[in-house]
Amino acid sequence: MFDAIHYWLKRRIINKSPVTPEEWRQAFAALPLLKGLSEAERQRLRELAILLMHAKSFEGVQGLVLTRPMILHIALQACLPILNLGLTAYDGWVSVIVYPAAFIPRRSYTDEAGVVHEGPSVLAGESWQRGPVILAWHDVETAGALDGHNVVIHEFAHKMDMLNGEANGFPPLHSGMKVEDWVAAFTAAFREFQQHCHKLSYHQIDCYAATSPPEFFAVFSEVFFERPALLKEYYPAVYEQLCRYYRQDPVTRLH
Repeated sequence: MFDAIHYWLKRRIINKSPVTPEEWRQAFAALPLLKGLSEAERQRLRELAILLMHAKSFEGVQGLVLTRPMILHIALQACLPILNLGLTAYDGWVSVIVYPAAFIPRRSYTDEAGVVHEGPSVLAGESWQRGPVILAWHDVETAGALDGHNVVIHEFAHKMDMLNGEANGFPPLHSGMKVEDWVAAFTAAFREFQQHCHKLSYHQIDCYAATSPPEFFAVFSEVFFERPALLKEYYPAVYEQLCRYYRQDPVTRLH
């Protein structure tokens, strides 16, 4: 009974969406990232985007006024990773906050000697555990261009990583996935990638991935969706694990 009610509520939200066919057409046309999706996949992505926009609050700050096309631009990219997973992958938080450009929060950290350092950090995005996703529109606007950089996918990947606690590059795996396969693939690739970055031979993948396991997972998720052939060529074991995790094979879609 409750499943039937939940399904009815979802269909009601979707059917009442004010987004016009022309707005959808323009939103999809602005994102090469979505090329190759079948019509059934495009419809599923539209419905997920509608449900995401209903479930989360989208708020512009520092004078930024979010228009519907801007929100669609974010929502479609955010929903691509969960195309075959569903909106429950983004449970536990409610807000998407968008700055006009890079924002500069103050951060403090303790070094190995126990000395506390404080200072500003320039960020294009940030995800808080059980808190908001924060994005810089300047970077969101250029995301989805198949260049391997996508701040929306990066920050929403962190949210999926946080489903089982603090982000650590080890999100909750699906039934049928083996922990030992994930650990082996990501551990070996992380170490190799760090070496490549140290030698400045990193195969066009952002070396920010080498800073920590959660950033490795988030950056490689960007590449998985934006430049999957590159990831499959250099890190086939990681590509296979991400195919299993996201239940997608972007190489076949983007050729």
